[in-house]
Amino acid sequence: MTEVTATSPISTDPSRRARLAEFWYYFSENRGAVIGLAFFLFLVVLALCAPLVAPHDPTIQYRESVLLPPFWQDGGRAEFLLGTDAVGRDMLSRLIYGTRFSLFVGVIVTTLSLSGGILVGVIAGYFRGWVDTFIMRIMDIILAFPSLLLALVLVAVLGPGLTNAMIAIALVFQPHFVRLTRAAVMSEKTRDYVVAAKVAGAGHLRLMFRTILPNCMAPLIVQATLSFSSAILDAAALGFLGMGAQPPTPEWGTMLAEAREFILRAWWVVTLPGLAILLTVLAINLMGDGLRDALDPKLKRS
Repeated sequence: MTEVTATSPISTDPSRRARLAEFWYYFSENRGAVIGLAFFLFLVVLALCAPLVAPHDPTIQYRESVLLPPFWQDGGRAEFLLGTDAVGRDMLSRLIYGTRFSLFVGVIVTTLSLSGGILVGVIAGYFRGWVDTFIMRIMDIILAFPSLLLALVLVAVLGPGLTNAMIAIALVFQPHFVRLTRAAVMSEKTRDYVVAAKVAGAGHLRLMFRTILPNCMAPLIVQATLSFSSAILDAAALGFLGMGAQPPTPEWGTMLAEAREFILRAWWVVTLPGLAILLTVLAINLMGDGLRDALDPKLKRS
C-alpha cells in the first residue's frame, strides 16, 4: 500500500482521485519527467494527426528536387522545410510519419513482452520448484546473448520486415519482465493479506492474478516505460541493418540506412532522423524516471 509522508500535502484518502493526485504530486516533482511527458504527448498527437500535419505524402518522389537542403540554407525551398532525401522525398513528412511507426513499435513490443513476461513470471514465482527452475534457466539462456544480436538472428530466421522485427524484440525483452515479476511475486506471496485470502478459500488463479499481481505492478510499469524506449532503439537498429521496416516505409532507422552514403554531402538526411530517435528515447526515459519516483515508496519517504 502506498505510503505518504507527513510533509506531503496529499490526503491519505484511499479513493482513486486521491491516489491519482498523490501520483501526480510525486511525478511533477521531477521537472525532467514533466518535460518528457509533454514531449511524448506531442509525439502522440503528431502521430495521430500525421495526414493532416504532413505537408507532403512521405512516399512521393519529387525528382526535380533531389537532396535539397533545409529552407534556411542556400538552395533550400519553403516548400520543403527540412529538405529532401536522395530520391526527392520530403524529409519533414517522412519524419512525421516515422513517429507513427516508432510509437507503434514501442506499444506493440511493450504489450507483448509485458503480458507474456507477467504470465510466465507469476507462474514461476508462485509455484516455485521445478517449474520455476525450468522457466528461469530458459530466461538465463536468452539473457546470455546480446539482445540486438539475438533479435537480428530471430529476424533472419523469420524474415525481414517490421512485424517480424517487433516479434523478435518482444521475445528478447521478455526475460526482463519475467525476472522482475517473479521477484515481486515471491516477495508478496508470504504477506499476511495473501495468507488470509488463501485461508478464505481463494483458488490459485485468484491468488495469482487478483490478489498478488496488482501489488507487483509498480516496478513493472517503470520497466515497461524503459522497454518502450529500448524497443524504439532496437527497431531503428534493425531497420538500419536492413532487417526491420523495408523501404519506402518512412521509419527512422530505415531512413538512416538509406542516407548512409550521403553523410558528407547532405547532413540533414542523417542528422534529422537520428535527432528524432534521440529526443524520443530521451523523453521516454525521463518519463520512466518520473514514474519510478512516483511509484517507489522508498523514494517517497526520502
